[in-house]
Amino acid sequence: MKYEFIYTNMAFKDIRKLDNATKQRIKKTLERYQNNPLHYARRLTNTECGEYRFRVGDYRVIFDLDEYKIIVLRIGHRKNIYQNLN
Repeated sequence: MKYEFIYTNMAFKDIRKLDNATKQRIKKTLERYQNNPLHYARRLTNTECGEYRFRVGDYRVIFDLDEYKIIVLRIGHRKNIYQNLN
């Protein structure tokens, strides 16, 4: 079963900051992960910012799961995504 993506306002702001090539890469990867997200996800140790993350090259997608919904919280480069989660 396909999961539905829901994006927070912060995730939309993060997406707007990315260049078009990165946006397309993340979009294609997320569509591929939509059928079985937990197979590709890693659980975060600090769950204040979210439960899971996807790795898309040098970018990370922080998200929570709610039944069949993937709630995308933040998207950013790996070197600073965990620092800017507040």
